Order: sequence, then structure tokens, then C-alpha cells
Amino acid sequence: MTTTPAEPSAEILRIAIVDDHAILRQGLRSVLEREEGLSVVAEAASADEALVMVAEQQPHIVLLDLKLSTSKDREGLEVCAMLSERHPDVAVLVLTTFLDEQLVLRAVRAGAAGYVVKDVDTTGLVRAIRDVSRGGSAFDPRSAAAMVKGLNAPPPEPPTKLTARELEVLGLLAAGMSNRMIGERLFVSETTAKFHVGNILRKLGVTRRAEAVYEASKAGLL
Repeated sequence: MTTTPAEPSAEILRIAIVDDHAILRQGLRSVLEREEGLSVVAEAASADEALVMVAEQQPHIVLLDLKLSTSKDREGLEVCAMLSERHPDVAVLVLTTFLDEQLVLRAVRAGAAGYVVKDVDTTGLVRAIRDVSRGGSAFDPRSAAAMVKGLNAPPPEPPTKLTARELEVLGLLAAGMSNRMIGERLFVSETTAKFHVGNILRKLGVTRRAEAVYEASKAGLL
């Protein structure tokens, strides 16, 4: 008697959760692992943990909050940009409480495949995960509306003019590069790179790198 080999099952989607709140990560894991074909393979609470975790676990999808510490409101944007550069096959789905048109656009420009707000229901979240896993994009209705509004809005007046070199450094900041990496890319010292970054922060009226990228995006400089 011969038997017919069973058909291979569909690939399990490997998901990683990046959020600084443990209780939220645990809740998401509990919800998602009840869904057929989804598996949460790793969690991270900080930017550094996220970068290491994705390199080691190679998930298909990263659920990423934009606020990963009390000191940086938009640290997740930097993480998104770095993950997109280092792991182009990993889809980043932003899952956050922040919502405004320029922020959604900035996340997309940083490489996010989708953007949903944390009060999305389970059905909407699972649908978004499956959409980005197939190479598509996913936005809840409010995020989609915010993005359209941002695309249609006239660019704001630029702040104090940045030099050509500062604009070049700003682009590397948006890609998530450190001062050392910027120096290596531009063939200057780390001290010189730090000097340019400091000038950019001062001219944009901010104190943090992620804020500089965000404000520059709103001003149409990126």
C-alpha cells in the first residue's frame, strides 16, 4: 500500500515585537499566537536590542513602536531606517500611539511597509501583518487619511538654511547612521561629523537626532 505525501504547510510568518512596554509585548504575543500561521519569535524593548534581535532571528515582520525610551519620542524612526537598510527582506510594520500626517510620511520614507495605531482591533492588525508579508502595504483608515493629507499639504517654510554639507549629513542621519558612520561615509573625522550634526540640531531648534530628522521632513528637507 502506498501513501501520498502530505502537502507542505504554508510558511509560518515569523514576527518580532519591538516595544518598551513588557505588558504590551506580552499581550500582542498572546493575541497573535492564537492566529493560524503566525508565530512571535522574539521581543525587544530598546533600539539596541531590536537591531541585535533582528540580525539573530531574521523575522519576516517587525512590529515597531516609535517611542522606545523616555528620552526620545521618535527613536523608532531611526530603528526603522536602520532595519530597512540592513535587512531589506524584513517588513517593518509601525504599531504606535502617534499619528500625524508628517510622521506617517516620515515612517514610510524610513522604510516602513505599514502604519497602524495601537487601538486597532485584532482583525485589522492581523490583516495588516498578512498584507505586508505579501509585499504589500498596510495602513489603518486614520493612518491612510493622515498620509494623504501629508502628501497634499504644501511644504512648510524651511528653517535656518542648512549648508550643502549639512544637508548631506542630514540625509545620513535619516538613514540612522552614527557620527562614526557618517564620518566614514564622508571621509571626515568623527569629531567633524559630530560638529555638523550639532549645527543641524541647533538650526532646526531640536536636541535629539530623531527630532532633527522629523523636523527636517516636515520642512521638506528630506
